[in-house]
Amino acid sequence: MKLVILAVFVAAAFAAPQSSRYEAPAASFRADSGERVAILRDDRIMEEDGRFNVEFEAENGIHFAKAGSPDAANGAVIHAGQYSYTAPDGTPVLVKFVANENGFQPESDLLPVAPEFPHPIPQFVLDQIAFAAEEDSRRAREGSFENRDSFSAPSRTYGSPQ
Repeated sequence: MKLVILAVFVAAAFAAPQSSRYEAPAASFRADSGERVAILRDDRIMEEDGRFNVEFEAENGIHFAKAGSPDAANGAVIHAGQYSYTAPDGTPVLVKFVANENGFQPESDLLPVAPEFPHPIPQFVLDQIAFAAEEDSRRAREGSFENRDSFSAPSRTYGSPQ
């Protein structure tokens, strides 16, 4: 049995590709729809020191470009680039990004943006706050906080287990 396992590992080692050179993908690929899309350009540059540039463009309008280099301070690789395509509704999409020690940071006019802080408070909320303040001051003048039917003081003891 050990001899069979050893033979399988030896066969796998001989069957593995011997070239460490990167091969570009085929000139076209098959998308989920079955449509063939030609790759118009596929440029890849890998430097010995870890720097790289990757850029490709497809016949259907997809364009992708990214460059990266190692960050000596923390050992991470900093990436910067952009990609663009046309959405199914015809809207052109362009996303620029940076990926570094702060994470992936995309920028695009089509990405949602959080409201500025502090964001404006709607008028109905301000009206409700003013109404609650008036109610509190009226109750304080009348001394009705202790006597309110809807308010009871917290219990000083726990109930017995049932």
